Amino acid sequence: MAEAQKHILVVDDDTRLRSLLQRYLREQGFLATAAKDADVAKSFLDIYVFDLLIVDIMMPRVTGTEFLRNIRHEGNNIPVILLTAMGDPEDRITGLETGADDYVAKPFEPRELVLRINNILKRTEEKKEQANKLTFYQVSYDLSKGELINKTGEVIHITPVERTLLNLLGKKTGEVHTREELAEVLGSPESLRTVDVQITRLRKKIEQDTKNPRYLQTIRGKGYMLISE
Repeated sequence: MAEAQKHILVVDDDTRLRSLLQRYLREQGFLATAAKDADVAKSFLDIYVFDLLIVDIMMPRVTGTEFLRNIRHEGNNIPVILLTAMGDPEDRITGLETGADDYVAKPFEPRELVLRINNILKRTEEKKEQANKLTFYQVSYDLSKGELINKTGEVIHITPVERTLLNLLGKKTGEVHTREELAEVLGSPESLRTVDVQITRLRKKIEQDTKNPRYLQTIRGKGYMLISE
């Protein structure tokens, strides 16, 4: 299956530069959308999913830095590259402190910008993969794929019930889940013993010492908790 094209939003009030940059990015294999100011950009963010933003700092009404501060305040962690014609180090520092991932001064070489884009996207993908990976004694679990894998890369067979437990506990590592909650998810709310049996079986696949579990812990009187390396 071909990898999905990365979608980039260009935000710049300079019509000519915005058009040229949009066309160049499309030639480089990206999906590219353009916005003339922060208001239009915000409306696009409410509708589409973007992989990266390229934002000019010097824009009317709402500057690029203010726009970046606003989306970060809303909890949006999308990667952002700031563009500016100014060479003042303070502008670069302010942008980075606000939450920018990189900073490019105008005029810039388009090929360099694409290299920076690719580097940021690569780091972002690596972070996502790491966030979706739980590491135990000699195995790891990929939350996105639902696969338990050993050190040599071989997939270890797990049952649908074991996968359900790993997904539930793994999405909230370090948090206690009651036996009642787990029984409900497993479809056997009337049988708490079923949960204990499934936990024991799962420990055999992720723990070094099942009698002294390090990762899938019993919290006495409360339930179970999963911990990753």
